[in-house]
Amino acid sequence: MKFEDSKIKYYEEIKNELINNEINKKVKDYSKNKSDLDTYYNVGKLLIEAQGGEDRAKYGNYLIKEYSRKLTVEFGSGYSTRSLKYMRKFYLFQKGQPVVAQMSWSHYCILLSINDDNKINYYINQIINRNLSKRQLQDIIKNKEYERLPIDTKKKLISKEENKIEDFIKNPIIIHNPNNIEVVKEKVLQKLILEDMDNFLKELRNGFCYIGNEYKIKMGNSYNYIDILLYNYIYNAFVVVELKVTELRKEYIGQLEVYMNYIDNNLKTINQNKTIGIIVSKKNNKYIMEYSSDPRILSKEYILV
Repeated sequence: MKFEDSKIKYYEEIKNELINNEINKKVKDYSKNKSDLDTYYNVGKLLIEAQGGEDRAKYGNYLIKEYSRKLTVEFGSGYSTRSLKYMRKFYLFQKGQPVVAQMSWSHYCILLSINDDNKINYYINQIINRNLSKRQLQDIIKNKEYERLPIDTKKKLISKEENKIEDFIKNPIIIHNPNNIEVVKEKVLQKLILEDMDNFLKELRNGFCYIGNEYKIKMGNSYNYIDILLYNYIYNAFVVVELKVTELRKEYIGQLEVYMNYIDNNLKTINQNKTIGIIVSKKNNKYIMEYSSDPRILSKEYILV
């Protein structure tokens, strides 16, 4: 088959895919999303074939430009060069995998601008597990959620190892400070968190529930106050959070261990796991954490935005 004849053949096939998709969207409103994804997958496959296979496809942008021009004349907007390139990339990424029903083409367009498959797979899991809208997906990408995951967590995701409670807690943790308040005391930092507790819990990741702040505990004849007490229903454990506006110091570890042991002895039931502790400080100190003997204690930095 001559090259020009081949171009026309593939163009007609692509056009028929898009025409059928428009018909399906009008007749079967409930399956619009699946029809879009199936169509764009097939169009991507045809574009690869028209360009002579995967090895040559990345060099065949001139053909995509030509198809885009002709499709735009026949169908109107929506088939730009960029859109067709996304369809091609969608096929290459999705090839051999089932299309995710919870995701729309808008979700995929956002993800296909990312050049890291591990990062794309992470955000796909977030869309599925957290039922993220397009706007919510854009927000967590903008906040560099994947980049703020611990290195060990990223390795576990790639190797599909079992995760622990600390694996998805971001570092640093983003705390919103819309009025640019100067944070020089723990009380001020606590106030910012309490005013936007929903965001703080999301930074810690799934399963965290708020119990109270300045949580009062009696130790002997005196009272102490836990900055924030949480519970994680996925890991079935209380979580003590202490806030520090300075660099992490060794005495903070001891204070946190006392509070954790108190919760274990006075609140935890026999069916619950041991209490976890999180120190949120202005600056971490890896050497202190390296020599901390309690694996239940986590240290995270915060940044104000």
